[in-house]
Amino acid sequence: MSLSASTPQDAATQTISPLMTFMFAATCGLVAANLYYGQPLAGPISASLGLSPAATGLIVTLTQIGYGLGLLLIVPLGDLLENRKLVLTLIAVSAVALVAAALSSTPAMFLTASLCIGLASVAVQVLVPFAANMAPDAIRGRVVGNVMSGLLCGIMLARPFASFLAEATSWHTVYYVTAAIMVALVLILRANLPVRTPHTKLSYGELLASMGHLALHSRVLQRRALYQAGMFGAFSLFWTTTPLLLAGPEFGMTQNGIALFALAGAAGAIASPIAGRLADRGLTRIASTLAMVLGMASFLIGHFAADGSVTALILLTLAAILLDFGVTTNLVVGQRTIYAISAEHRSRLNGLFMATFFAGGALGSAVGGWAFATGGWSLTAWIGLCFPAFAFLLFLTERKS
Repeated sequence: MSLSASTPQDAATQTISPLMTFMFAATCGLVAANLYYGQPLAGPISASLGLSPAATGLIVTLTQIGYGLGLLLIVPLGDLLENRKLVLTLIAVSAVALVAAALSSTPAMFLTASLCIGLASVAVQVLVPFAANMAPDAIRGRVVGNVMSGLLCGIMLARPFASFLAEATSWHTVYYVTAAIMVALVLILRANLPVRTPHTKLSYGELLASMGHLALHSRVLQRRALYQAGMFGAFSLFWTTTPLLLAGPEFGMTQNGIALFALAGAAGAIASPIAGRLADRGLTRIASTLAMVLGMASFLIGHFAADGSVTALILLTLAAILLDFGVTTNLVVGQRTIYAISAEHRSRLNGLFMATFFAGGALGSAVGGWAFATGGWSLTAWIGLCFPAFAFLLFLTERKS
């Protein structure tokens, strides 16, 4: 299958087509999903490999550490190296790492593979600014929104996909199937992805040093990263603790039931193209306000969803949809805003932006686990409300342009 000429052209000479946009979105979703397969499979994997209960958390943690390192050390290379080759290399590495995970017979081998899966999955954060560079200014937000909708669908569908497939077969099959998908992606992208050679002439050390300058001096980047850190912290807290609530005595749901609940969150991907269009029309402040208000409202609604009744489940589902709408909207608007700072710095800006709000997500997960163990869902919901509230209060101090 080929969406372009057999000889790839330079991306700078092309305008991204709807079909090419779909290819970017699908690729981002399929690659990003690799980060999340281990979450619902942590129990079966640890039992199979002999991991202690205390070490089971490393299955998810090492993948996240790898991804965080990749955001800071690999994603900036999108401003230095030819993008097509970089993307293909990273996806090929992810295929090898997924096979290694499937073949693992010891904890050390699986955990090493998990770290490599996280590192290679940053291919998606090379692809998003790649797509933004191909899009004209007038529709850049729309293109970014469409690509991000694919990425977010991948994130939200990964957990239920892994749960259903592992229950029908085994956890090994999940990694074999996804490795085969990565190989297929490499072949499709090699035939269709255009060449994009950045004009930056810096060394790798200078490239990393320039990121420090951007982080310290770009107020727009700082603000947008902190807004999204608050929103993503709320997102991570919610999706870390709601499975515990649903599996508890109040709801008593099975893993398949929890997987079906997680599908509700995929509805948030609908917000991506809408947010992109709002940003293209200059309605960034309105979109940001709406996003943060939705984030706060989700926890206020969710606070009343702890008694295990049908009404409580409906409220919790509504809270999940509203939260995912808010987080997605704020993410797309934030990316559209930082990409406007400088075309030649987009990969570095994206790496810093993603790394900052990823840290917010890690904080949300950690605090959420503690809050649920300490004070149950009531305390968790109140603390969850603080994350988007922090983002909104900071946003209110931003001067209108």
